[in-house]
Amino acid sequence: MANATATTGIQISETALTQLKALRQQQDHDLVLRVGVRQGGCSGMSYVMDFIDTTQITEIDEVYDYDGFQVVCDKKSLLYIYGMLLDYSTALIGGGFKFTNPNASQTCGCGNSFA
Repeated sequence: MANATATTGIQISETALTQLKALRQQQDHDLVLRVGVRQGGCSGMSYVMDFIDTTQITEIDEVYDYDGFQVVCDKKSLLYIYGMLLDYSTALIGGGFKFTNPNASQTCGCGNSFA
């Protein structure tokens, strides 16, 4: 884990962190990753993840630092994903970012939504 502790709301694997840093470098070094949830998806809630400018961080956001890489999550979303592990797989089939959420009672087959 990258600086992951028991008090960290979002865990990020080293593989995912490496991939996120590479993606950010392709865009702009001043961007941070926003992670959250929204209504919708196969199971009722779906994960959202996108790079944002640091000026978009608000007072309702929690900010986590992973060796200089910042992850932002609004407090409402954090209620649903606290303790989640963000991982990355390089597999040809089924590869990409993976969410392992200890708060999910069920997940869909695509892995991008939960209840």
